[in-house]
Amino acid sequence: MSFVIIKYLITAAVVVAVSEAAKASDRLGGLIAALPMVTVMTLIWLYVEKQPAEKIANHAWYTFWYVLPTLLMFLLFPYLLSKIGFWPTLMASVVITLVVFYLYALVMAKFGVNLL
Repeated sequence: MSFVIIKYLITAAVVVAVSEAAKASDRLGGLIAALPMVTVMTLIWLYVEKQPAEKIANHAWYTFWYVLPTLLMFLLFPYLLSKIGFWPTLMASVVITLVVFYLYALVMAKFGVNLL
């Protein structure tokens, strides 16, 4: 149980560090946020918890495919923010990302990559 608490504390510290860096510098915050820290931490946690290599590799594989359709959100968010405000922009970005992901998954299934 204490290991789970340590995982939460380290993971939370990373999120706080990114948000603090973003307050100091837009570019630095963006750069740090763009790094695949969550994925790297997840891979480490899976390894430390002695998950099979295949499971760890699958996580990295699917993360690659899931990142691609989410990139549109990072283009839409700045555009919509000044037009409709923060919360509607966030909601619209999430909904659009889910729709794009679903359509993307349908297309990728035709190429043998099953994401759903």
